[in-house]
Amino acid sequence: MPAVVETEEGGTWVVKFRGAGQGPRALLAELIVGGLAQAAGLPMPELALVEVDPALGRGERDPEIQDLLKASHGVNVGLRYLEGAFNFDSRAAGALVAPELAAELVWFDALVTNPDRTARNPNIMIHQGRPWLIDHGAALFAHHAWSRVDELRTRTPFEAIQDHVLLERAANLEAADARLAPRLGEDVVEEVLASLPVDLLLDPLVRNEFETADAHRDRYRTYLLERLREPRPFLAAAVEARERVLREPRRRLESRR
Repeated sequence: MPAVVETEEGGTWVVKFRGAGQGPRALLAELIVGGLAQAAGLPMPELALVEVDPALGRGERDPEIQDLLKASHGVNVGLRYLEGAFNFDSRAAGALVAPELAAELVWFDALVTNPDRTARNPNIMIHQGRPWLIDHGAALFAHHAWSRVDELRTRTPFEAIQDHVLLERAANLEAADARLAPRLGEDVVEEVLASLPVDLLLDPLVRNEFETADAHRDRYRTYLLERLREPRPFLAAAVEARERVLREPRRRLESRR
């Protein structure tokens, strides 16, 4: 349950709370995927760490919201609020996403295993005539069970890319790979992971997996660099899925009254 929050310094943000059901891993995914997206040159709102003061929510009458805020004291994650933005609909705003950008988004979501870019839930906002990417908390789902993620699973293609909202619109995916992969070198991955706050890396819900924050960062580093290593199976799977959807376009279902 995110909320629009006014901060003492820095304006208005859409804040995701660490006390929500998805827990701290969703916030780590937001920071990692958002940071990588920015480094790749993709349209991402500004990210920020938002401190929730213990005083916040004391006057809240709804007990569930009050419990959420109590469980979220300390570091949380915010995205810059895009005032007046509206949800992306490919039928109404598809022309605002160029085929080359669509290919880059398909490639990137396949890299970070993001299942939330479908027609039902595109997680793209249109603001001032431009698309913006939001809500990456469900990405990097491997971090929910690190003990079961070996090299084979790390390299496994992302089959859910076949449901990507922009797959049919995407241009050449190999060309997108050639543009984006060099922007996400080891130094960039290191920089993004170095920015992760210790409070989230050692949150009680994940502390039993890693003795130190650096050990937790190392696990993400290994995973991401292995997925980026050539040849990239996720790219081949995305190319195959795109060719399939172009051969057999998806049925467009109309609702009845």
